[in-house]
Amino acid sequence: MGDVLAGIQATWEFATDSVLIRFERGIRTPKLFQALRQRRIPHEALGSVTVAEGRRGTVVLRAAPRAGADPLMEAASGQLKEGCDPYRLVLPASQRTLAEYYADELTARLAADAAEPAERFLVAAPEGPLHFKAYDGKASFDGARVSFRWSRTGASSAKWKCGDQNFPVAELTGVDWRSPEAFDGYLRVLRQGEPGADQADQDPSAVVFGLGYGPVHESLPFAAAVLGAARHSRTVPVPAVATGRRDPADIAERIRHLGELHHSGLVTDDEFSAKKAELLAEL
Repeated sequence: MGDVLAGIQATWEFATDSVLIRFERGIRTPKLFQALRQRRIPHEALGSVTVAEGRRGTVVLRAAPRAGADPLMEAASGQLKEGCDPYRLVLPASQRTLAEYYADELTARLAADAAEPAERFLVAAPEGPLHFKAYDGKASFDGARVSFRWSRTGASSAKWKCGDQNFPVAELTGVDWRSPEAFDGYLRVLRQGEPGADQADQDPSAVVFGLGYGPVHESLPFAAAVLGAARHSRTVPVPAVATGRRDPADIAERIRHLGELHHSGLVTDDEFSAKKAELLAEL
């Protein structure tokens, strides 16, 4: 497509395989958009595209993501207000025909299984390091581990007894984010076999928000980054290959299998290249 459509708070650039969303900066732009800055959404990550009437003489082009395709939306779990939805492009009503044109173009490029949940994340998670201040402590994420450092004034005695916490992403299964705009907002990291306490203020695996603490534009990208890293850490490892000279046919078969894992997203580009080189070295 190669076109650009400028909206009120964002600009969409249409590529042959994706949509690049660039968010505007300014006092009227939601802080979440400013924090995200830009996002590339592959066509295969989209589930539907619609055009609807907006408020005050506007029209809205929305490219809704598939379930399970975007770690940001998975972490948000439907809690974002309409005005903070990064998949909405608000345009003047006079551009409705143009909006419908691009909606048709994107719809034609949806994957055959667009109505089905994605098997893996297709949109890149926010990158670390990230941090924010919660009511009862400070949360930080360096890409490899999540750390909670308790506040002397805000943390419960239960958390003080447990001490500051560190969670390697390899041990995490996900995150539970409740918007700080809710009365009892919190962020909890989830571990296999450890569901956590019912009350976040007593759970050392969670930090609680409060008025002015852990705002959406800080805590949600944080949650999405942790979720993306946790999911990536559970990638199926490539089977070990014994050293020594091997039959070329066997090596070819292993490389073919490795390629299938790479194509399905179970092996990263770096893992694929490194293991392929290791296999070829055995010829």
